[in-house]
Amino acid sequence: MNKKIASLMGVVAVAGLALTGCGSGSPSGDGESTAAAGASESGASGELTEVTVGVLPIAPSVGVQYGIENGIFEEHGFDVELSTQNAGAAMLPAVSNQQITFGVGNPLSVMTAVDQGLDMRIAAGYSNSLAEGEDIAGVVTKADSGIESYADLEGKVTSLNALRTLGDLTIMADAEEAGADPQALDFTEMPFPDMPAQLEQGNVDAIWVPEPFLTSVLSDEANQLVGYSFQDAIPGMPTMVTFTSGAYAEENPEVVADFAAAMTEALAASEEDPEGTRAMLPEFIDLPEEVAANLKMEELSGEIRTDQLNETAELAVKYGFIDEAPDPAKLFIQ
Repeated sequence: MNKKIASLMGVVAVAGLALTGCGSGSPSGDGESTAAAGASESGASGELTEVTVGVLPIAPSVGVQYGIENGIFEEHGFDVELSTQNAGAAMLPAVSNQQITFGVGNPLSVMTAVDQGLDMRIAAGYSNSLAEGEDIAGVVTKADSGIESYADLEGKVTSLNALRTLGDLTIMADAEEAGADPQALDFTEMPFPDMPAQLEQGNVDAIWVPEPFLTSVLSDEANQLVGYSFQDAIPGMPTMVTFTSGAYAEENPEVVADFAAAMTEALAASEEDPEGTRAMLPEFIDLPEEVAANLKMEELSGEIRTDQLNETAELAVKYGFIDEAPDPAKLFIQ
């Protein structure tokens, strides 16, 4: 691996958390929040509803910060405090017990939580993979590996940052569509920054990486793209959603509806201002300015893409990630 790529991998390691939150994990009661949550009247103004929003330290989370800094949440009557969580699974119990009012995390984690007994509701969308063109995560192998399609991954070792995630879920679907046995795929966990060297040394046959790692790895002519696993499995699939607890949603339906509207407006404004959004990244997640300026990002949208989410649930059941798909009537707040 050339020194330029190695240097970039180290510098943007924090951005590589982009899909760490996709680990479904098992919800537990160990989640902690940096601030108490729950809707309450602001003592300062008597008008704003205080909410705590759990986010991951990754680039797409900047959409919430964009809404805060541009006064969009305040215009909708909310005083938003961010609570940064290191893993999506840890956020779920904190939302369940209302330490955190709303969470922003990947939908498979939410579905897994529901499957394991937590009452969670998706209040709005958040981020989505790109339906066409270059996507934000993909499978990469050596150009001389003989691996030309997902079917060729059968019996090969593919590294992921975490198992039972949106990564291996979509790769299994893509491999089966290509004619392979999805159960014959071999996945191993590995931090994103370690993957290029392990691929170069032949310790793994393929790696699954998000941006900015994907662009960096493909800049080496010795590597080639097998495919964009999200896009090839479910075009435009949601990578993160905005969720809350079922109890909170039932007790505060108007607050949830108003917050969903605020989030939708904030994400639309952020999506329409890519330069302004990227300008926040260096401070928001300590990302180098040159990386932030050219970072390929997910589509931000508050729309709940129920069709794609239902497809994700079906795949999760099919491949044994969850036992039963959540009831859409209970999972989605419309």
